[in-house]
Amino acid sequence: QVQLVESGGGLVQAGGSLRLSCAASGRTFSSYAMGWFRQARGAEREFVAAISWNSGNTYYKDSVKGRFTISRDNAKNTVYLQMNSLKPEDTAVYYCATGRYRYYTGRNPGEYDYWGQGTQVTVSS
Repeated sequence: QVQLVESGGGLVQAGGSLRLSCAASGRTFSSYAMGWFRQARGAEREFVAAISWNSGNTYYKDSVKGRFTISRDNAKNTVYLQMNSLKPEDTAVYYCATGRYRYYTGRNPGEYDYWGQGTQVTVSS
């Protein structure tokens, strides 16, 4: 059984930084792309960033480009999301998810098959 456990969320002031981590188990982590999504209250879950199996390709939602960085450490079965220059509109529950293949296949949550429980990020103005 695949398990994904996110950590690193919290309350931060606008302009601050947070680093989210997602530890994976139960699957050959290094064989699959990974993604980060977020869901604000009352909104649909949306794509934030993704990374291919070997870190060779990364993809971002336009509004986070230049502020967020996705990375992975296959030796530690962990994917990260470094978030800088945070804005109140970044407030949401953040989820990591496993892709179905080695390479990124899209921004649709349906393209990802396993999900973590989420971690809350709150950015105050």
